[in-house]
Amino acid sequence: MKPGFVYIITNHSNTTLYIGVTSNLPNRIIEHREKRFQNSFSARYNLNKLVYYEQFQMIGDAISREKQLKGGSRKAKIELIEKMNPNWDDLFEDIKDVMII
Repeated sequence: MKPGFVYIITNHSNTTLYIGVTSNLPNRIIEHREKRFQNSFSARYNLNKLVYYEQFQMIGDAISREKQLKGGSRKAKIELIEKMNPNWDDLFEDIKDVMII
C-alpha cells in the first residue's frame, strides 16, 4: 500500500483553511499553487500555502486522520498548526524535494 499525507493549506492572510490527503505531497501542493483544478475550493479561495502536514506509512491511515481533522473545530485546527508551525510559515520548501517511492 502507498504512503500518505494529510495536509492543511491556507491563503496569504491565513483566513481560510483546507484539509486534504494525498500520496505525493510535493506534487499535490504544486497542483494547488498552479490552480490545476480551476473550479476547486482551493483555487477559488487562493489556498496555496502549506502550513501543516503529517506523514503516514499507509494512505488509509492518512484518510482516517483527514476525516478526524475535518470533524474538529477551527480552534483545534489552529492549535494543531501553531504547535508545529507557530509562525504559519510556508512549509513547501521543507518538503519540495521529498521523493515518494
